[in-house]
Amino acid sequence: MYLSTSRASDIAGNTPAPKGPVRAVPGTVFALGLVSLVTDVSAEMVTAVLPLYLMAGLGMSPLAFGALDGLHQGATAVLRLAGGRIADRTRRHKLVAGTGYALSAACKAALLAVTTPWSVAAVLAADRTGKGLRTAPRDALISLSVPPGEQGRAFGVHRAMDTAGALLGPLAAFGVLWVAVDGYEAVFTVSCCVAVLGVVLLALFVREAPPPAAAPARAARPAPPPVRTLLRLPGLRGLCLTAAVLGLFTVGDAFLYLLLQRRLDLPAAYFPLLPVGTAAVFLLAALPVGRLADRLGRRRVFLGGHVLLLGAALLLLAPVPAGAPLVFGVLAALGLFYAATDGVLMAAAGPLLPAGLRTTGLAVLQTAQALARFAGSLLFGSAWTLWGPGVALGLAATGLLLSLVAVAVFGGTRAERPS
Repeated sequence: MYLSTSRASDIAGNTPAPKGPVRAVPGTVFALGLVSLVTDVSAEMVTAVLPLYLMAGLGMSPLAFGALDGLHQGATAVLRLAGGRIADRTRRHKLVAGTGYALSAACKAALLAVTTPWSVAAVLAADRTGKGLRTAPRDALISLSVPPGEQGRAFGVHRAMDTAGALLGPLAAFGVLWVAVDGYEAVFTVSCCVAVLGVVLLALFVREAPPPAAAPARAARPAPPPVRTLLRLPGLRGLCLTAAVLGLFTVGDAFLYLLLQRRLDLPAAYFPLLPVGTAAVFLLAALPVGRLADRLGRRRVFLGGHVLLLGAALLLLAPVPAGAPLVFGVLAALGLFYAATDGVLMAAAGPLLPAGLRTTGLAVLQTAQALARFAGSLLFGSAWTLWGPGVALGLAATGLLLSLVAVAVFGGTRAERPS
């Protein structure tokens, strides 16, 4: 569906990875990975306890939680575009990203002051605003730091470090809940402190991206073109459409964890450990899968990741005994799904975009995916409320299967071939 021309296909995913031993990534990529590691420890501490805190602690309904999860995924999508446009106009990627990181850190502190479901939702919306501002400038900094043929490897390294934080965050939340009397407030307090550390690391160690070759002077610099112009770039419109179609039926991992917890009858104190399994698989697979995408084609790997997500949903629907095989199967499939989609999608899009428009273009793609996932979370929460979790998951799995077939049929049959 995307990469419809030979040139777009070559740029987006078919440049072979470098031969020989793995070289070190640029310092900017490593520094951003460290910032993301620390920030994800903070974010995942909150995310790990949030479903039970809202649904069991504050009495939020599945429909309301679906709306909140959708808000968490995509309601701040417009801010991604704003962050991208500002970063491209000013070429201050670090400043825009840092503003987003700082806003998210402030929201961790605000969680200590709110006690109702929708006040928590308002704080989380502000937190997602920070994420929306920072994501595209951060990914643009990574993309601008490496040549086209090494995009998958660079994003794989970054996502591996990012996921190390996602692995440590639920463990930290579990430890805090285990020892603290007022567990949720203690989790939010520690999360805030860690988020502040991430902002400090960004300020000290991340360098601004170098200007594009032959960049015009600041006074004469033209404004970035409108979004509709970006969507005419080879391959980008197809990428956005594919990400949106598949995103509409991407079940949020919070819902999958809740379904798995019900199947296992898992005590609440152990619930934060479920994301640890996903993060561990993601951590181990991110770099190898990124290198595989550079060799085999990012389109194949991206679609394969959604096949794995479909497998996780089918495992939860199957009459499999509630034991270790079910847990390992679902968490492994979910971790591989993230490894094959998160950084791979950005790696596919980055080389399609001129350096001066890299941030805006990535933001457009992220917005399309985020809005689709927002709608998908609302639909899934509604189906859960009306017909129960099993029917909701079955409908989502069917929709994802049909979407994969549609992408395969209408996206063209010409295979990607390494050049």
